[in-house]
Amino acid sequence: MHAFTLYQRDDCHLCDQALAVLAQARFPDFTSIWIDEDDALEASYGARVPVLRRADGAELDWPFDLAAVHAFAAAAKSP
Repeated sequence: MHAFTLYQRDDCHLCDQALAVLAQARFPDFTSIWIDEDDALEASYGARVPVLRRADGAELDWPFDLAAVHAFAAAAKSP
Protein backbone atom coordinates (compact mmCIF):
# COMPACT_ATOMS: atom_id res chain seq x y z
CA MET A 1 0.00 0.00 0.00
CA HIS A 2 1.29 3.43 -0.89
CA ALA A 3 1.53 6.16 1.74
CA PHE A 4 0.10 8.77 -0.65
CA THR A 5 -2.78 8.91 -3.12
CA LEU A 6 -3.37 11.53 -5.78
CA TYR A 7 -7.04 12.00 -6.66
CA GLN A 8 -7.39 13.29 -10.19
CA ARG A 9 -9.51 13.16 -13.31
CA ASP A 10 -8.87 12.51 -16.98
CA ASP A 11 -8.01 15.48 -19.18
CA CYS A 12 -7.32 17.76 -16.20
CA HIS A 13 -4.63 20.37 -16.80
CA LEU A 14 -4.41 21.09 -13.06
CA CYS A 15 -3.79 17.41 -12.44
CA ASP A 16 -1.00 17.50 -15.02
CA GLN A 17 0.51 20.47 -13.17
CA ALA A 18 0.25 18.61 -9.86
CA LEU A 19 2.02 15.60 -11.37
CA ALA A 20 4.79 17.92 -12.57
CA VAL A 21 5.20 19.32 -9.02
CA LEU A 22 5.35 15.79 -7.59
CA ALA A 23 7.95 14.82 -10.18
CA GLN A 24 9.99 17.92 -9.40
CA ALA A 25 9.80 17.04 -5.70
CA ARG A 26 10.95 13.50 -6.49
CA PHE A 27 7.96 12.44 -4.49
CA PRO A 28 7.87 8.84 -3.28
CA ASP A 29 5.65 6.34 -5.00
CA PHE A 30 1.99 7.20 -4.84
CA THR A 31 -1.23 5.76 -6.15
CA SER A 32 -3.32 7.68 -8.65
CA ILE A 33 -7.07 7.39 -8.41
CA TRP A 34 -9.26 8.84 -11.13
CA ILE A 35 -12.57 10.12 -9.80
CA ASP A 36 -14.34 10.06 -13.17
CA GLU A 37 -17.39 7.84 -13.22
CA ASP A 38 -17.31 7.20 -9.45
CA ASP A 39 -20.22 9.05 -7.89
CA ALA A 40 -18.87 8.91 -4.34
CA LEU A 41 -15.42 10.18 -5.31
CA GLU A 42 -16.94 12.80 -7.60
CA ALA A 43 -19.05 14.07 -4.68
CA SER A 44 -16.00 14.25 -2.40
CA TYR A 45 -13.36 15.51 -4.81
CA GLY A 46 -15.09 16.84 -7.91
CA ALA A 47 -14.41 20.53 -7.40
CA ARG A 48 -11.16 19.97 -5.50
CA VAL A 49 -8.98 17.80 -7.75
CA PRO A 50 -6.13 17.35 -7.74
CA VAL A 51 -5.91 16.35 -4.09
CA LEU A 52 -2.96 14.59 -2.48
CA ARG A 53 -3.96 12.36 0.45
CA ARG A 54 -1.69 10.75 3.04
CA ALA A 55 -2.38 7.32 4.51
CA ASP A 56 -3.33 9.03 7.78
CA GLY A 57 -6.21 10.82 6.01
CA ALA A 58 -4.68 14.29 5.80
CA GLU A 59 -5.22 15.99 2.46
CA LEU A 60 -3.38 18.65 0.51
CA ASP A 61 -5.64 20.48 -1.94
CA TRP A 62 -4.47 22.13 -5.12
CA PRO A 63 -2.82 24.51 -5.61
CA PHE A 64 0.34 23.21 -3.97
CA ASP A 65 3.96 23.88 -4.72
CA LEU A 66 7.27 22.18 -4.09
CA ALA A 67 7.59 23.54 -0.53
CA ALA A 68 4.05 22.49 0.39
CA VAL A 69 4.61 18.97 -0.95
CA HIS A 70 7.85 18.59 1.01
CA ALA A 71 6.17 19.84 4.20
CA PHE A 72 3.19 17.54 3.65
CA ALA A 73 5.46 14.53 3.21
CA ALA A 74 7.62 15.48 6.20
CA ALA A 75 4.53 15.78 8.42
CA ALA A 76 3.77 12.13 7.69
CA LYS A 77 7.11 11.17 9.20
CA SER A 78 6.69 13.27 12.34
CA PRO A 79 5.54 11.50 15.51
